Amino acid sequence: MRAIAVYAALSAALIAAASWALMLAFSADARHSIVVSAWVAFVVQLLAFSALRLADRRNTMAGWGLGALLRMATLAVYALVVVKALGLVATAALLSLAAFFFLSMLVEPFVVNL
Repeated sequence: MRAIAVYAALSAALIAAASWALMLAFSADARHSIVVSAWVAFVVQLLAFSALRLADRRNTMAGWGLGALLRMATLAVYALVVVKALGLVATAALLSLAAFFFLSMLVEPFVVNL
């Protein structure tokens, strides 16, 4: 449970910092898209990390693979359905979601064994 809490805190900090940087790069219209992407990324990353933690030590790669599939499926559904349904700015929404996934994945190896 400690590892998930640490990962949640680190992910939230990384996503918040990246959101701030992306909001500077995109127009004011795209800010809502970045915020929605940040929340989606945070929830999906916590689910993926929880799946990784639940995987047995002998199946660590399977846990990481499941997380990667979850992220790819989320990005695809987000691009094909959610962006249009919510009227988000596609470029900002998809780039920010991919960036948030990437940044949050970078800290996984450091906290997986806490």
